[in-house]
Amino acid sequence: MPAPVSAGGPPSVRTAFVPGTRLAGWVERFGSSHGGYLLQDDDDGLRLVAADGTTALLQAPWPADGRPGRGSDPVERLATLASQPRRLGLLLVRRGGYGIGVASEGIVLASKAGTRYVQSRTAAGGQSQQRFARRRSNQADALVSAVAEQAAGVFGGVAFEYVVPGGDRALADLVLQQPPLRPYVQLPRLAYLDVPQPRAAVLKKAAADACSVRVTVTEPAGG
Repeated sequence: MPAPVSAGGPPSVRTAFVPGTRLAGWVERFGSSHGGYLLQDDDDGLRLVAADGTTALLQAPWPADGRPGRGSDPVERLATLASQPRRLGLLLVRRGGYGIGVASEGIVLASKAGTRYVQSRTAAGGQSQQRFARRRSNQADALVSAVAEQAAGVFGGVAFEYVVPGGDRALADLVLQQPPLRPYVQLPRLAYLDVPQPRAAVLKKAAADACSVRVTVTEPAGG
C-alpha cells in the first residue's frame, strides 16, 4: 500500500483523545476516510498507516502494569486496557490558576479549582525590570506553595495510582516537588496534558482525556 509523494511543506499534526469504548468505531472511520490502513505495533503504541500517507499513533493512557487489555486483536486489547477503572491524580497549573482532581473512568471523584495571579514578563529594563522580576518570582512562589497545599488536601482524601501533570510544565514540576506532596513523588507520572487556564470545566475535560487513548494523526502536506 504505497503512500503518495508529498507535495512539500510541513505535515499537519493533530491530537485527539478517544475513550476506549469508542476506539473501534474511530479506527473504522479512519480506515474508511483514508483508503484503508496497515497496523503496526511498535514501542510507541499502535500505528495506523493509511493508503494516502496519513498515520495515526494510538497510545494507551497508562502502562499495562500486569493488567493488559483483552481481545482478539491489538485495537481491541488497547481499548479494553484504556477502559480499566484506574485512578489518577490530576495536577493542572498555570500562572492564572490551578485545577486539582482525582479521576477514574473519565469521571472526577474529588476536585478543587482556583485562581492565583502571576504577572507576565515585561520588556522594561534597569531597576524597574529587576523589581518586576522579584515581584513576579514572589508571586510564582506563592502560587506553587498554595497549589501544593490544596493538592495535598484533595489527594489525601482519595487513593490513586498515577499522577497526571498539566498546564505549565515548569510550575507543575515545582508544585510536585513541594513538601506537602512528598507522599506522591514516587508515583508514576503519566503523559503531560496541554490545557488552558485550569477551571472546573477544563479539569473535567482533562479527567476524560487522561483516561482515554491519545491519538496523534499526521497528514502529509496537502492532505
